[in-house]
Amino acid sequence: MVFDDLGQGVLDNAFQGFNCSLFAYGQTGAGKSYSMVGYGKNKGIVPITCDVLFQTMEKGDGSTNPKLGLFYCQGLKNVPVGSYKEIEGKIDEGTANRTVAATQMNATSSRAHTVVTIIFNQIKKNEVGQETKKTSVINLVDLAGSERADSTGATGDRLKEGANINKSLSSLGNVISALADLSMGKKKVLVPYRDSVLTKLLQNALGGNSKTIMIAALSPADINYDETLGTLRYADRAKKIKNKAVVNENPVEKLIRELREENERLKNALTGEALPTPEASSGMTAAELEKMKKDMEEEIRAQLMANQEAMSDMDWDSKLQQTRSEEQETTGKKEVQESRKSKEPHFANLNEDNMLSGVVIHFLGASETTIGRKDADPAPSITLSGLSIQKQHAKVTNESGDIQLMPASPGAKIKVNGVPLTGPHALQHLDRVVFGSNHMYVFKNPSNPTVPEGIPKNIDWEFAQKELASAKGFTSWGGAGLTKEQQLAQDQILELLPMVNEVNGVSEELNKHKNFEIVLISGAAQEGNNKETKVTVKMKNLLNGNTWLWDRGKFINRRYVVQDLYQRFLDGDEDVMKLPKEEDPFWEPAEDTLIGTANVFLQSLGFALDFDDKITITDFKGNEEGHLYVNITPCTQQGKPLADEDSFVEDPSELLGKPFHFKVTIRSGEIHKSRYSKGTSVKYKFMDDAEYVQTETFKETLSPAYNHNRVVSIPTITQEHLDHFEQQSITFLVYGLQVDTEPDPRVSKLTTRELRQMENMNAGVDKSLARHGSVSFNKSDNADEHTQLKGELVLLKRKYERLEKKERRLQDLCKEWEDKPADQQDYEAFHRAVSAVAHSTGTRLKTRVQMLNKEEDSVSVYSFELDEESRRNAYESNGVAGSNKQATNGHASQDPKASDSKQANGTSNGNHHEHTNGISSKSEETNGTNGKSDDVRMPTTPS
Repeated sequence: MVFDDLGQGVLDNAFQGFNCSLFAYGQTGAGKSYSMVGYGKNKGIVPITCDVLFQTMEKGDGSTNPKLGLFYCQGLKNVPVGSYKEIEGKIDEGTANRTVAATQMNATSSRAHTVVTIIFNQIKKNEVGQETKKTSVINLVDLAGSERADSTGATGDRLKEGANINKSLSSLGNVISALADLSMGKKKVLVPYRDSVLTKLLQNALGGNSKTIMIAALSPADINYDETLGTLRYADRAKKIKNKAVVNENPVEKLIRELREENERLKNALTGEALPTPEASSGMTAAELEKMKKDMEEEIRAQLMANQEAMSDMDWDSKLQQTRSEEQETTGKKEVQESRKSKEPHFANLNEDNMLSGVVIHFLGASETTIGRKDADPAPSITLSGLSIQKQHAKVTNESGDIQLMPASPGAKIKVNGVPLTGPHALQHLDRVVFGSNHMYVFKNPSNPTVPEGIPKNIDWEFAQKELASAKGFTSWGGAGLTKEQQLAQDQILELLPMVNEVNGVSEELNKHKNFEIVLISGAAQEGNNKETKVTVKMKNLLNGNTWLWDRGKFINRRYVVQDLYQRFLDGDEDVMKLPKEEDPFWEPAEDTLIGTANVFLQSLGFALDFDDKITITDFKGNEEGHLYVNITPCTQQGKPLADEDSFVEDPSELLGKPFHFKVTIRSGEIHKSRYSKGTSVKYKFMDDAEYVQTETFKETLSPAYNHNRVVSIPTITQEHLDHFEQQSITFLVYGLQVDTEPDPRVSKLTTRELRQMENMNAGVDKSLARHGSVSFNKSDNADEHTQLKGELVLLKRKYERLEKKERRLQDLCKEWEDKPADQQDYEAFHRAVSAVAHSTGTRLKTRVQMLNKEEDSVSVYSFELDEESRRNAYESNGVAGSNKQATNGHASQDPKASDSKQANGTSNGNHHEHTNGISSKSEETNGTNGKSDDVRMPTTPS
């Protein structure tokens, strides 16, 4: 359908003699490559167009004969082709070359532009018998993904030149915008074709003599909303461009004469006799003029070669024959390789693009195969280059079909099935092997093709990346059952892992003393209103321990600057090692770092109770970093304690519609790590506060006395507030002040590779990030949830136990009433007893008391928590207990201080709590919070 709508129009224009172009634009995964190239049996526009082109030529009337069909590959050569099959073969060859190039370079992603240019010439005689040539240039372009750094959160990065994930796409956008402005009548608009190879290649297609079609590939996912909108705006600008296409038809003799004349002019220009001097040269430095002259000379030479090839049109048949002979030789080699693949053990490459996987094959049939760089002596059997590849990197032995892989040099980076290799390892069929930072292969052994249990028969890039993620502490990955948040986090982790490996490799190569790792930050540990788990990259200075957390967009931005820096290093640019720190992508000014978070759950506020406790500060991995001493208590609007000691409520709904005030107090803190002694501060906010409240920064101490107080006033309590009290918490973010300090001289002598090895040895394989068989969320998030759930569980257990006792007590009262003679059945006393038990709550230890005799100053005490003997004694005396008597769960207390009863508060912080069931003048109650129990006065009601 897509070909019928778009591709057929391109072909029709080509046969009429118009230049024509079709290119697909959009973000990765939106369907560009599927539309243009296709996948498997589903062919795209490019192969169908080429196929139909030759089919149409074969059905012609004989008056039109193909004289030249060229497959154009930038930087290589033009190759004559005479059928669709030959074009398809050249496309496959170009794909293989691109795969090899991407693998040999330090790039981890295979994203690139695919440009197929067919120069279609038709030579025929006109009415007067003169030969004429009709030429059409067909450009079929599959552009790289159009992700923008700003959409991933990289805004504000100081190194903005790296923000363009694909600079050629940015240049293409600038060209389209400039052409749109010209078409709308603007004057003096410079179209920047020279900014990239892509725009120079497509200059004629974009703003010249061409009929051009653009496919805008959109993603239906709501998470790609910004990218979809950007693609539509891109297409809207492209629609405004107005080209004036004409038929390219000229007499052959005239063409040859003009080409010869142009060649002479170009030769003169090349010798400098008539080299054009641009008007823009005024004000340019000598170096800039020299560079411009060099660029112009290269263009002149390229034009000379193109003209020479154009004049050799008449020799096309012999050139085609020569190409076909070379193709037959190549086909023979491919057949031999396919035969060897079915017999010999070999490595097959894995690529992010499935179409590029399995293109690079390394056979391991020899008794010993060496792997290393091309500058090694002796030369290795398999040559690799790029990050973290040593001269002698690895060795593979083959003894009677038993294949062993081992490092050839100390410290050589090799991973098998996600695990670093330190010694010999027997390879099994479908083992995944990574050399250096980005050379990923699957081992295949046709002589022993047994697939290990749990391993799929078809290994792809995604499977290998998930395996690497699991080895780094991220848990198993199941597609089913993942939430939208978890799926997004998983995709971002798989995207960032190879990039982090790459940047770590560059850091080692350039000795930048930086280490990078992926960390997951829970929503509670983030400033702002985002409550979703965030995938970030932590950069650590291995010399002084300073750390930074970069969001995904900023890291991707920096990674492209790092790639450019490393490429300059490979090209021999000595200035790379002398960059000022402001231009170094590995440098970042010191900034406050998040030490960890501490959470206080607010259930106690729902009952108007206070919270007072030492709470634990945990980092993003759940490791303890210190403690905070925090108090949260209801108060007056002025922050004074409530005058009425009986202000607490049995049911949170009693607070609805009333004003409510509470005070947040951060008394002090304890920080474990000495490197944070330079200064610490605490940030927090309640519900929808616009800004975070921050304490003063206390320096030169690990025991800061914050003494911070803040009164939070709620004009009217709503159900939303009660829900927040019940389910949410206040998260205290503890920040440490960082400064650039001079490192230990002994540490400075170590290389980045040595420091990273020490870092990994100290840290070990951190598996604490695993969580419930899905994307591994921050352990501190898990710990907070565990604390809250445990508190709620204890609260519910207490409630159940008390309700159960209440029920038994009511049954006993009824039975005792029933068993009494009629003359002893005092209804008022019975009613008081039942009411006392009925009005007591199963969630609190508050018990209502009825005064029976003011003169004797005695009280009636009914408690469903008394034991059997105590209850009978109390009932036999009509429930009257002297003021000097106390019921404490069957145990007499001689100490008046024992009147306080303490209960477990449902925390998991290791604090010890006593629990005494009974009634006294004070009772400390279960509040389900992570805090200290609260003193509550028991009221009395006169009868």
